[in-house]
Amino acid sequence: MACPSILPAASSSFHGQLLRPVAPPPSVVRAGRRSANGGMSVRASGAVVLVEKSAAEKTQRLKAAYLEKIVPLLKDEFSYANIQQVPKIEKVVVNCGIGEAAQNAKGLDAAMNDMALITGQRPIKTRARVSLAQFKIREGQPLGIAVTLRGNVMYSFLDRLINLGFPRTRDFQGLNPNSFDGYGNYSVGIQDQSVFPEIRFDAIGKPRGMDVCITTTATTDQEAQRLLALMGMPFREGGGSAALPRKKKLRKHHFDSKSKGRSRR
Repeated sequence: MACPSILPAASSSFHGQLLRPVAPPPSVVRAGRRSANGGMSVRASGAVVLVEKSAAEKTQRLKAAYLEKIVPLLKDEFSYANIQQVPKIEKVVVNCGIGEAAQNAKGLDAAMNDMALITGQRPIKTRARVSLAQFKIREGQPLGIAVTLRGNVMYSFLDRLINLGFPRTRDFQGLNPNSFDGYGNYSVGIQDQSVFPEIRFDAIGKPRGMDVCITTTATTDQEAQRLLALMGMPFREGGGSAALPRKKKLRKHHFDSKSKGRSRR
């Protein structure tokens, strides 16, 4: 099960655009059912999707929820003496590796345009620092793209990632709560960028993934996880995935004994 979000609605605003009731697509059904293509259902009443008026009027509802609801909860839960000690999100870094960037310049430009549509900010090219002959990499060669988000653009991206990106992911069972680095920073990978509504499904060439690194001012992983959980990050309960028992590795003498037994026969 995923942690519940304190946000009132499941839709999000992007760059100050107000949310309005819209007609659902044919695949959307009423609450408590699933669509024909296996996607998650949207709570609907009649022929329109309901969005609370108070949430629709706020241009930055995730930022407003953090200042109005999350900060008092964290201050009381962890007994902070000063409100400045309450952890907050400092920045979000989104990067995407493109192995064929040197041979396919058009593919690199298309990836940059897609990343700009998703994040709302123009990415930069990440280049190789050293030359590696075994991987055919030269110094200064572009290998991927990255973008650093702060301020309102950061909150807009997180709002769409939590409430639109993760629910649209196929076979999504929650995020691993063990992906913190020990200093309050969390990293998550997305296999397909088409989960964002800005990317048209019919215009996708080669599916690309991306990595999202959320940097917080929390001193411990527990405080950072509580902050992200209150923002609506759907963590998986019960820790990470259960470790499967590994099969015993067969060594050389096992095969030698078998071959000797067959030769004797």
